[in-house]
Amino acid sequence: MMPLKPTKLPVKILVVTAAVILASAAALAWADQKYEDATFIPSDNVAINYADGPLHDPITAFTKQLDSGQTKLEPLKEAPGYLPSVLKSLNVNVDSQVMVFSKTSFQAVLIAPKNPRAIYFNDDTYVGYVRGSDVLEGAATDPQQGVIFFTFDQRWDKPNFLRRDVCMQCHYSDTSSMGVPGLMVASVFPDAEGMPAFRGAQMLTDDRTPFEQRYGGWYVSGTHGDMRHRGNAVGHDRQHPDVLDTAGTQNLTSLAKKFDSSNYLSNVSDIVALLTLEHQCRMTNYITRVGWQERIAEHDGADASAQAKARVQVDAGIDALVAYMLFADEAPLQDPVQGVSTFTQTFPERGPKDSKGRTLRDFDLKTRLFKYPLSYMIYSKAFDGMPEYVKQGVYRRLYGILTGQDQDPKLAPEFAQKFARLSAEDRRNVLEIVRETKPNLPAYWRAASAQQIGTPLADARPTAPR
Repeated sequence: MMPLKPTKLPVKILVVTAAVILASAAALAWADQKYEDATFIPSDNVAINYADGPLHDPITAFTKQLDSGQTKLEPLKEAPGYLPSVLKSLNVNVDSQVMVFSKTSFQAVLIAPKNPRAIYFNDDTYVGYVRGSDVLEGAATDPQQGVIFFTFDQRWDKPNFLRRDVCMQCHYSDTSSMGVPGLMVASVFPDAEGMPAFRGAQMLTDDRTPFEQRYGGWYVSGTHGDMRHRGNAVGHDRQHPDVLDTAGTQNLTSLAKKFDSSNYLSNVSDIVALLTLEHQCRMTNYITRVGWQERIAEHDGADASAQAKARVQVDAGIDALVAYMLFADEAPLQDPVQGVSTFTQTFPERGPKDSKGRTLRDFDLKTRLFKYPLSYMIYSKAFDGMPEYVKQGVYRRLYGILTGQDQDPKLAPEFAQKFARLSAEDRRNVLEIVRETKPNLPAYWRAASAQQIGTPLADARPTAPR
């Protein structure tokens, strides 16, 4: 096949982001401090070695298969070129497509409301595509190192992904990615060309963000009742750049009037996929950050005082991670949400199910995102790759909450309040599902009956894992 016709590109390529973030949505753990406001972690710390450490992420594995001839790509003769074959090889479904039109990427010269950027994802891999570009973007989660960034130049005779740490100019800061190389979804106030009105108004979004503040600069396909978001809209008044023209922007099941979908794999930006992506990106950053902190603490273990100081942050991270995993601060849906692609059906099929056919990937979409309030990311390789101190600490916290220990009057009131929205049925369902579907759980998880909601943790577990 002849290489695709070259397209002039900006020098730098940004991978899987919605905005260059200067402002973030803060969330409190039940610890005394705001964990997400914690300090930047240097990637060159000897315990981390982000730039040179061994990699075991899906895209790195894919590049090795291409190089060895184990995998071959079958590109289309015209745009989108290699994209369908790359997605298939990386096990990324087309129905995960979401689209962002704000000029918040290093490919900004090509991105506009008439030419949005498409993002595709599974649990640990992300691929970005801009119509008219010769470069695909990639990001993948390594179980130890966190998110690794790549580009794929389709002009080469034998194209492959190459690592691109330059992407960390936007994907690595204390405000945007929790101080580690990470992923972001953000909401901006775009003008008619997709340019953000002013950078200070950009905000990170995840499942805790009020619905009405989400999706500025994004296309959104699907219905959501009387709830309102900032998607599908641009501003026209330079004197009031934060005022978007929202006429005809809500509950859209078709984007045909917004842009020509030729040379895209799908003509939608599914709202359920967007909701899922928001949760997953922040979850990934939590896992990476607390894992890095513990690796540094273990490396500094010879100095008892240094390790003790580091473990204060690690323990705060465990608490914050557990709160996010359990959707403790999730913004409730005020009206039912319905997507327009097959994502709502295919996403649950990708996860393990218990003997009752339940999975943590089952959607609710009436009052909350998922039917069973514990993140499906507990099954991820990133979760399993966390240091043992962190992993066992998370298991201990989760078990205590799911069995109702957090309702013990002897505990701090803020602990109980954090998880008050979890009903006894929620706790029992999640406990049952995890016990059947999650390998290598601590023995005490299986020792007690799932019906024993409220059983003190100490009675069910003879020795503490930390």
